[in-house]
Amino acid sequence: MGSFPKPNISNTNTHNIVMGFLLVFFPEDSSNPNPNPSHSSSTIASKAKFLSSPFQPSFKTHTSNNALLSKAQSTLSICFLLVFVTLLLFTLSTFEPSHSHTHQKKSKLSKLRNDAVFPSSSALQRMGTLYRRGTRAMNDVVVCHVTEDTTLQEFTLFLRLIHRSGLTAKSDVVFIFPTSSNQFSNAINEENNSFRKLVSHYDELLNSTHWVNSPNSPESTTLLAQLTKFDVARFLKPPKRGEPLWGRKKISVNYTGDDTELTRPSYGSVLSFEAGELDPENSLAGFLDRVPLSLRRWACYPMLLGRVRRSFKHAMLVDVKSVLILNDPLNRVRNRNPDSVLVYSKHGKNSGRTHLVNSAVLMGGARGIRRVSQAMLVAIVRAAVQHKKRNLVGESAILSQLVRNEFVLKNVELVFSKESVPEPSSLAGSKILDWSIIQRGTGNYDVNFIVKKQICSSVMDSFVYRDCKQ
Repeated sequence: MGSFPKPNISNTNTHNIVMGFLLVFFPEDSSNPNPNPSHSSSTIASKAKFLSSPFQPSFKTHTSNNALLSKAQSTLSICFLLVFVTLLLFTLSTFEPSHSHTHQKKSKLSKLRNDAVFPSSSALQRMGTLYRRGTRAMNDVVVCHVTEDTTLQEFTLFLRLIHRSGLTAKSDVVFIFPTSSNQFSNAINEENNSFRKLVSHYDELLNSTHWVNSPNSPESTTLLAQLTKFDVARFLKPPKRGEPLWGRKKISVNYTGDDTELTRPSYGSVLSFEAGELDPENSLAGFLDRVPLSLRRWACYPMLLGRVRRSFKHAMLVDVKSVLILNDPLNRVRNRNPDSVLVYSKHGKNSGRTHLVNSAVLMGGARGIRRVSQAMLVAIVRAAVQHKKRNLVGESAILSQLVRNEFVLKNVELVFSKESVPEPSSLAGSKILDWSIIQRGTGNYDVNFIVKKQICSSVMDSFVYRDCKQ
């Protein structure tokens, strides 16, 4: 008997499944307003014949396909809903209420006001160390060099007195160290904190109810006598506009201001540089076997003062080991020509061009000081070349010759002080703090003890400084 060919079940099933999906997505139009009964009957008959074919999938398979499709549509809908909700929540979270933004601004402003001591950071163009960022731009700068033989006690006393002198109310203070020193850095941070506490306590005391209501009482008179030892009013004047030069610029905050804005402390920055940062090549090393900081500092000044030449009107150069600043000495040069430089003679010598100049302190217009420092560097090199012994170069002798050379300093207006910087031994102990600047001296006169005794005699000051309790 002949065999019948077997039908291709797989192909037929696939075809029927596709036709089933087509029936699902494209059903017959049942909305026809004029139905044809004969056409409907033939269509029903053809559907019945198609479904009754032995090779068609069962009703169960067709129902299962519909269920799977329904589940897929539901799943997709849920996914789209979740994505939409997520995007909505993300969009809403990026907006903050206006009052929250204002509160954030005020918080930043409060932090800038209350933080008197900033963490150590770079001072200028990734060089130096900034210990305290001032509240505004200053017109004056005091550059203090710390020689290798300066002791911690000498440095601490100098720093404490320069804070109390009122000089930091108008000036930035820059220290030049031969190398990095942790003990000097710690002393700077401690004295900055003591100064902040001192200003805060005196400010609170001046604004106390008892002081305002009873200014002529015996208690207030005693209090006034104590307050005269530190003039806090110099640091509570209305601050001027201007961003401090040193360190990173702070975020500017638009603030309308209030009563406290007129009385908040105003002070300059405190920072330091190592000699290697300002004079990386050690310019004098090829001319001298040993280059002390007292000579190398003249190679540091042109780099430092040149970079800030448009920022300051007056400058002062000070030797920390030799000089103590008790009041603001820059008052003598603030009304002079920017090219002027005030020169002191050595102690015990008459003023004039024939005597030694005191190299421990030099002040004047920023432009004049910069020109003198550049000429001094050249003069040191010339003296080192002419001198047979490479280490015997006297700083005061070179500076004295320089100021007598009118041709070299023709662009500098030299002003010779009529008096020299006094030493404590020539002054009565009770009058030391009345002077602007004094020389420490080489005798046995203990200036540290005298000054410390006068500072610690005030109840308020002794409460602030820890060594007053020792």
